[in-house]
Amino acid sequence: MFRKAGLIILLIVIFGVIVVFSYLNTGAVEVDLAFVSITTSISIAFTVALVAGWLLGVISMGLFALRLVNERRALRRALRISESEVSSLRHLPLSDAD
Repeated sequence: MFRKAGLIILLIVIFGVIVVFSYLNTGAVEVDLAFVSITTSISIAFTVALVAGWLLGVISMGLFALRLVNERRALRRALRISESEVSSLRHLPLSDAD
């Protein structure tokens, strides 16, 4: 309950900051993208840069998480093989116990 309320309040505060930022920064900026030059407002340029950075961060963390999942799968497989080998060795009779 409190977690949802906190999340809703956080989203409202973030939206309010975005609205105030957009209202105060009405100037135009020219963004040169090597092949194309775009003229847009400062708030839109910052928003696009923020979203692009966030997406790159999510993609890089996703790739890292996939690598960890693959490593975990390989370790579980190796553990399963080792456990079955130890189990089969435990059931063998002792031959050198004279």
